[in-house]
Parts: sequence; structure tokens; C-alpha cells
Amino acid sequence: MEVSKEQIAELKKQIISHISSTFPEDKKKSAIENINSMEEAEFIEFLKQNKLIGSKPEEGSKVPTQNTSPFRSIIEGTLPSHIIDENKECLAVLEINPISNGHIILIPKNVISESSKIPQTIFSLAKKISKKIKTKLKPKDISILAVNSLGEMIINVLPIYDNESLTSPRKQASEEELKSLKKILGIKKRIKNTKKPRSQKIKDSKIIIPKRMP
Repeated sequence: MEVSKEQIAELKKQIISHISSTFPEDKKKSAIENINSMEEAEFIEFLKQNKLIGSKPEEGSKVPTQNTSPFRSIIEGTLPSHIIDENKECLAVLEINPISNGHIILIPKNVISESSKIPQTIFSLAKKISKKIKTKLKPKDISILAVNSLGEMIINVLPIYDNESLTSPRKQASEEELKSLKKILGIKKRIKNTKKPRSQKIKDSKIIIPKRMP
């Protein structure tokens, strides 16, 4: 599998996110520095050794293969992510290297390689999330953009505060920032109300008082 510079950057940020979420505090810094310092060829070799690249995912695949992509790992829950919402077709997660505040990506649960094959239900969820971002974060506009990354289609929900686009600079979001955004934009679990049994009123006429014994 040929890996572009864009794909290398995407893979690096996903691996760094995994390190930040799972490594012990005393080992995080050195591990992240090690990933960032790798040259392109060295990093590709690292990916091959860890079986993170090889062949691109098959169209419509859901279960990760030996050479799974970070997106498949997020869908299967083996790579930590901050889930905002989901439906039967996709998972919406916070972008760990966002272009702007509230940048979210929607990952189809089954691999889709062409934009024409993206189900309408995914765009419906993107529009639902856009409305929530507008209400909570107050951007001047929001772009919904489908792009091909690592051989599969990913949908970006990008809040625009100035003139941001997909080519704008990115920054690495801290764990605290991601947790805070998840509280603001994430769906709240509904608590089912348990119905209390109705207490029956007893009519006075039906109360039988026993007679006194002499």
C-alpha cells in the first residue's frame, strides 16, 4: 500500500492520540517524541511492523483486517476516540487535530470509497450535529465536506469562525479540550422514567369496620 504524506500525517496523529489515552504518564512524552521524530521511511517501516498498513480496506468491510486503518480501529473501539453521536451508518467523533473549535469527523461503519455511495443518513446526522454546533459554539458558518482519507470516505463537519478550510493549519487538541467539547456537543443518555404503581383510592362505603366485641 502506497502511503501519501497526508496519510502519514493522519496516521501519526491517530497513533499519538492512542498513546495519550493509553500510555502511563511517565512514558507518554518520550513515546510521542519518538513518533514525531521519525522520518517518512522510518515511520512507514514502523507502520508495517505494527501491521497498521498493507492493503487498503475492502469496500463495505466493517471488521478490521490484519492491515486495518485507524478509522476501522475507531469503529471497532480498539483506538480511543471522543464519540459525539452515532446512527446505524456512522460514528461521529471529535477530530483530535482540529482545524477549528468543534471540528468533527463522521466515519462510516462500513468502508465507503466513493462519495456517491455515502448514505443520506450520514449527511442527515452531519446536519443534526451542525445545528448543535451553531447553537452551542456560535460559528459564523459550518461546512460539511466529504474527503477520501486512507482509501475511505470521511465526512468533516467544520465550524467556520474566520475563513477556515480543509487546507487550513491544524492544532493538536488537549485531552481536557476534547473532554470539554464532548460535554458541550455530545448526546446525553436518556434516563427512562420508571412508572410508579397507581395508588388506588378506597371509597369510604367499602370500608368494613368490625363490630366491637362486648
